[in-house]
Amino acid sequence: MSTLERAGLSLLQKFDPELAHGLSIQALRSGLMPLPGTYSTDRLRTSIAGMTFPNPVGLAAGYDKNAMVVRQLARAGFGFLEVGAATPKPQPGNPKPRLFRLTEDQAAINRFGFNNDGMDAIARRLSSHRARVPVGLNLGANKDSDDRAGDYCKVLERTARHIDFATVNVSSPNTANLRDLQHAEALAALLARVIETRDAQKTRVPVFLKIAPDLDGSQIEEVADVAVTAKIDGLIATNTTLDRSGLKSAHRDEGGGLSGQPLFEMSTRVLARLSKATNGALPIIGVGGVGSAEQAYQKILAGASAVQLYTALVYGGLSLIPQIASGLDRLLEENGFASVADAVGSGRDSWL
Repeated sequence: MSTLERAGLSLLQKFDPELAHGLSIQALRSGLMPLPGTYSTDRLRTSIAGMTFPNPVGLAAGYDKNAMVVRQLARAGFGFLEVGAATPKPQPGNPKPRLFRLTEDQAAINRFGFNNDGMDAIARRLSSHRARVPVGLNLGANKDSDDRAGDYCKVLERTARHIDFATVNVSSPNTANLRDLQHAEALAALLARVIETRDAQKTRVPVFLKIAPDLDGSQIEEVADVAVTAKIDGLIATNTTLDRSGLKSAHRDEGGGLSGQPLFEMSTRVLARLSKATNGALPIIGVGGVGSAEQAYQKILAGASAVQLYTALVYGGLSLIPQIASGLDRLLEENGFASVADAVGSGRDSWL
């Protein structure tokens, strides 16, 4: 990390977390931040659902909710990006404060509630900011919707021609009853409608499903069965957790979803179980607590074809991205893997 980046992070830590988040977006928009470009090698180049990632280290949804800095983030070292979540209508989200740093735990708690500018504004920005790496959109439902499944379809229909993949987010803990859509019958009905909408578009957009880390073994198997039957293109494991075990920070009891380092082990075990349950039928993107090359490597060994991160950037800055990518490349080489694909799932049993 450069002296300039260290100073910038230190300054941002002095502000309210949500304000600091907004300031970081503005700093990227200014064009004044030095961006390293994408680190890539033949070993890191990864293909998933017809997309090619220059490296398997992606940005998780939630940072660039409104697709404001897609072009800049594409130059920050990521192999792919996910923006959103987007809902049909703009909505303000939950009352503030709704974002909390847990510095002692290298974590964060948020209860944003899908605050975003709505699908029309986000689609316009995506149409004019094509990136050098694949860009996906996290699909959400409006809080007041009486047809949440229909909301996902509306957003997909409006944005499909501007994105490289779409993620069905039924696992955010911050919209009341949203996680109920993970139950087998409701999930099957939802995915059937989303796939029907996808298939009606001129361009085929890969569809991923993002699940919660708080599912038990039988629920994971149910989700796996539904996902394979629905013929979606992949899974993302996992979203934030409601668990608060072992936290030290003052904000540990705030409501919302916990992300960051405390989530790593829980989310990786869910990932491994999901990998076993799908038996390799679907690629999985591993997210939750990734903050180092070793943690990215462990996600891949557990069954992930690629990884995503977000909270680690709060503490490590954007220079963390090329560090993780280059470190992952070194770990793959040292352990005799010629590609990411060769390593996927090779250490899964140790996480079961």
